[in-house]
Amino acid sequence: MELNNLRPAKGSTHSEKRIGRGQGSGHGGTSTRGHKGDKARSGHKNKRGFEGGQTPMQRRLPKRGFKNPFRVEYIPFNLAQLQACAEKYGVTEITPAFLYEKGYIQRDELVKILGNGQINSALTVSAHGCSEAAKAAIEAAGGSITVV
Repeated sequence: MELNNLRPAKGSTHSEKRIGRGQGSGHGGTSTRGHKGDKARSGHKNKRGFEGGQTPMQRRLPKRGFKNPFRVEYIPFNLAQLQACAEKYGVTEITPAFLYEKGYIQRDELVKILGNGQINSALTVSAHGCSEAAKAAIEAAGGSITVV
């Protein structure tokens, strides 16, 4: 066997369908597009969400609620999470930059400290928001909180 007599396996290839080449091609007349209709025309492109003239799904479903474009969304961070984070990494200062570095938040996310859980060590915490209960608990443990 040489390179000059290599052939594809029998039945693995077939000739290309030549469309629009007359009746002798076996695909003459309508060129495999069927009869009339939008898909038989040149330039037809299927529109996203088009359901053949039926009212599309996004128009059939009821619209509910309201999305406030000015909403400020915070990532909640509880006192128990702060304590666990401080013990795990052996730190006394927790900032949004530190939380980003350790993979707790994304770079552009805002952090709000909430009062769920206990805090035992004096931590210096910096965050974008803080609840009154969390502030009281951090200060009672001998720490401080700064809202940036």
